[in-house]
Amino acid sequence: MEDKKNQKASLATLSLSALGVVFGDIGTSPLYTMKEVFSLSKHPVALTEFNVLGILSLIFWSLIMIVSAKYVAFIMRADNRGEGGIMALLSLANKNAPSGNKRNLIMILGILGACMFYADGMITPAISVLSAIEGLEVVAPSLSHLIIPITLVVLFILFYAQSKGTNVVGTFFGPIMFFWFLTLALLGIINIAQEPHVLSAINPLYAFHFFQLSPMVAFVALGAVVLSVTGAEALYADMGHFGRKPIRLAWFIFVLPALTLNYFGQGALIISNPENIKNPFYLMAPEFLVIPLIILATLAAIIASQAVITGAFSVSRQALLLGFLPRMHVEHTSENQEGQIYLPRINWLLMIAVMALVVTFKSSGNLAGAYGIAVTGDMVISTLLASFVFYEVWKWNSIKTVIFMAIFLIIDLAFFSANILKIPDGGWFPILIGSVIFILMTTWKKGRAILYKILKGEAIEINSFITSIGTNPPPRVEGTAIFLTPNPDGVPHALFHNLKHNKVIHEKVIILTVMFMDYPHSLKKDLVTVEKLPHDFYKVTVKYGFKDEPDLPKDLALHAKNGINIDPMNSSYFIGKEILLATPKENMNYWRKKLFIGLFRSAETITNQFKLPPNRVVELGSQVLF
Repeated sequence: MEDKKNQKASLATLSLSALGVVFGDIGTSPLYTMKEVFSLSKHPVALTEFNVLGILSLIFWSLIMIVSAKYVAFIMRADNRGEGGIMALLSLANKNAPSGNKRNLIMILGILGACMFYADGMITPAISVLSAIEGLEVVAPSLSHLIIPITLVVLFILFYAQSKGTNVVGTFFGPIMFFWFLTLALLGIINIAQEPHVLSAINPLYAFHFFQLSPMVAFVALGAVVLSVTGAEALYADMGHFGRKPIRLAWFIFVLPALTLNYFGQGALIISNPENIKNPFYLMAPEFLVIPLIILATLAAIIASQAVITGAFSVSRQALLLGFLPRMHVEHTSENQEGQIYLPRINWLLMIAVMALVVTFKSSGNLAGAYGIAVTGDMVISTLLASFVFYEVWKWNSIKTVIFMAIFLIIDLAFFSANILKIPDGGWFPILIGSVIFILMTTWKKGRAILYKILKGEAIEINSFITSIGTNPPPRVEGTAIFLTPNPDGVPHALFHNLKHNKVIHEKVIILTVMFMDYPHSLKKDLVTVEKLPHDFYKVTVKYGFKDEPDLPKDLALHAKNGINIDPMNSSYFIGKEILLATPKENMNYWRKKLFIGLFRSAETITNQFKLPPNRVVELGSQVLF
């Protein structure tokens, strides 16, 4: 009995915590969605009661079909050892893909999904904070010129605070978002009471008739209706932090009812007085509560932005470990929670992009045009990758898989097509950003494969080398030499150059290969494998999951066996430092070679990535014609 009480208490706590992390983005959508639907520059939706009810029906059934059915009921079941997110879905889909062409297709889809996530990560803080601060126009129109400066200050503080970690502030996120959703619900109920018939829009026939009578207007309106489901992917992406059950519980019991009530309350307000469309969210509240509501909305927007920024850090680290991005500095902001990380390079690049968006687009209305492409593109990719998982991993039959894919792909493509019309009005931005990031990631991935092939082709076979050592042994010096190499079957360049120039070999030599796998965490028993070779040579492989924190000295010490006990004061880590020179070889376009070399030079050192003791690391350089 006591255990059941503890489980319920734990579930409630996790559900409350999930409110502060998972639902921030979708929870701030009521700030701008209804306003944008009726302020479309092309094919505007007329402010009639029929159209308002049709839009409300579309919003409600979008929340049901996309969030409740697609993400909560289906995609959240496709976890990679408990982890979610586009990279987890990519690795899960890729695991059982039978052919090279299918693997390449899955990889391209995964990279495109990550690119859309980055674009979303730039737009979300800009539109959320900007739309919250725009409440000043309702209170004091004379202060409208301060909206952009205040937004920029809030955003700077938000990004500056990332390096401090979110552990302390995070404890307040859940209660604040609980109060935010409660406020959404109460404002909705108050306004629905004035026009209770608005609840009839729950009937999907209103959406159907809206499309039937004004098909083009309704189609274009989908480009704004999709704003109501922005942040749906966060339910899946943050599943590893909270688990499937707390997120589902919070969504169905609290978040979905609060959002529905608020949207319907805004609809009731617009029906009672169409002039309220200029900012229906803030006009729902009594005048004396608008300023407190602006403060609460700003806090909710900051929390939504925080979740997206943290997600960008997490996706970047996973992409880095899976070989899609060059090594970069990663800081851990919590001693207790592995997931709390800070990537300075990603943080400041994001801040510059977000501030540039605010200054360029100037209002949440203008930004809304840029928002939809990233969100709907990610939705399409999630459906395609999930279909691969259901068919290849879950072994669904082809009919069941096609039915799933057809239902949700039709919905996703309808929203995506509607947002294509907004390319001239801002939709170009996520396409531009996505294209740049796609080029960077594919260039890095392909460049690494080419470099590995070149180095492997130049390397001497390790067994032949060891045999020659036994036949004509060079002087052996005291200590252990650990040579890091991606090719465990070849002689590391650093080992060859050390022998060539210093004419010696250490008494114990470890050929160490670090691999990053397509699952989130390695089991302790699978982390380190050791193969003893002749003449005190050892081949050691360390396998990390894409969410593991590499710490080679600690992990090697914990798994010391078969003679690889390493004395920290009598061991040296040898690392090859390649200097790449671009050549006219046709293995890659010359401009992409130059780009890869630039990324290669900017990469963080292996010393920092693997937590190697700097005073025990030796780098040996060599030129490589790339």
